[in-house]
Amino acid sequence: MAGKIKLSFHTRVLLTVFAVCWILVGTFMAFQYHREKDFKASLLNSRLQMHNMRILEDIGQGEDIDNVIARIGTPMGGLRITLIDRDGDVIYDNNDQTPFPSTNHNSRPEIMKARANGEGYAVDRFSSSDDINYFYSARLGSNGAVIRSAVPYSHTLSEFLKADSTILWIMGGLTAAMSLIAFMATRKISLSIERLNNFAAKAERGERIYCGESFPHDELGSIASHIVKLYVQRDEQHREALRLQRDKVRLKKQLTNNINHELKTPVASILVCLDLIEDHPELPEVKKNEYIGRIRTNAMRLNTLLKDVAAITRMDEGSGLIEKNDIDLTSLITEIVEEEKLKTDMTINVSIPDLKINGNRQLLESIFRNLIDNAIAYSGATEFSIKADQSGNFKISDNGCGISSEHLPHIFERFYRVDKGRSRAAGGTGLGLAIVRNAIMIHGGEIKVCSINGLTFDFNLEVNKNAT
Repeated sequence: MAGKIKLSFHTRVLLTVFAVCWILVGTFMAFQYHREKDFKASLLNSRLQMHNMRILEDIGQGEDIDNVIARIGTPMGGLRITLIDRDGDVIYDNNDQTPFPSTNHNSRPEIMKARANGEGYAVDRFSSSDDINYFYSARLGSNGAVIRSAVPYSHTLSEFLKADSTILWIMGGLTAAMSLIAFMATRKISLSIERLNNFAAKAERGERIYCGESFPHDELGSIASHIVKLYVQRDEQHREALRLQRDKVRLKKQLTNNINHELKTPVASILVCLDLIEDHPELPEVKKNEYIGRIRTNAMRLNTLLKDVAAITRMDEGSGLIEKNDIDLTSLITEIVEEEKLKTDMTINVSIPDLKINGNRQLLESIFRNLIDNAIAYSGATEFSIKADQSGNFKISDNGCGISSEHLPHIFERFYRVDKGRSRAAGGTGLGLAIVRNAIMIHGGEIKVCSINGLTFDFNLEVNKNAT
């Protein structure tokens, strides 16, 4: 807008700080002022309550109220004393200069407070019976009657209840000092802002910026230094992103090459067996059946490899899209173990609580099947155990031959084999433990392995704790 006055950053900050300071101090001053008034009112009420208590005690012993008041006197001049019964009717009033009160008093604020809390007071309330403002202090007696003392709200009482204005002058002076300090502080901040603005302009122009560029030793200086570091780190992060992208491409190529390599052996074996059967129809049935068995074994190996590749590719490219449902994990593990026991003489022990999980059944099944199958095929173990606690922390171990330490960091890598010849002979694809690790990660866990008196896998799954 033409002619619009633009305030500088320093002016805007200064005005904001001034406003905040004055609002805070003003609020505190108002609070302190009313607090002091309330304290003085409470002090006056305490004096009157002591007087009310003495009257209640004496009349409770059967003494006439006029005699009590005449004997104990009053703590201050002009004190009006009334006695209100349980129904709210005034049954005594020492003020004989005005008509006797006839209205119901149970609706008076000090009476209501006394009946609710045992005592109550009201400051500067108007009395319709004698057209005077009073300070009222009421106390509830044991028989349901309320004794009430009332002090005329005169100039002297008003001065007594008024808060001391000295605090107001002190706070006003303090606020002025704070305003001066704010002016000096915001001026320093504005200088830092100007330097930061110059830095931003240099960054926008693409000029070279050094991490060691000097900034003031204050909060803005610290922010500016962080901005410089972030600016320098941006290129490093960009290069890191490119490197990760290259690694991803490399891993895909490596996966493709490994798949091609893994396919060659079973395919070649199948073709050789088929050629032998076709070229030699005179082969004995026993030999033909042997070749057919080899063809079936290699075909099953190919099928397993394709399933494993499909599973790990699905986890790599769409882990967030994998469907999850509520699953009884304990029941699933029990079912898997019963099936696996049919494949081996190895003893499989299970000790797990009742666990529920929101997960993918196929991936969860692959975790435990792969770990059990690995133990059956490679460990030479006689015992295998699955243990878990209520929090979903699993410990799966065997008493087999274990793995040497140089292989442990690599066993979760794709197509990594400790004993390549033995693994292929057992029909392994080299993807089982990689699938285990990825499946555990998709279910919010992490897996670790150690080899002491066999092989032990420690991992956790995000189970539904409220359902366990």
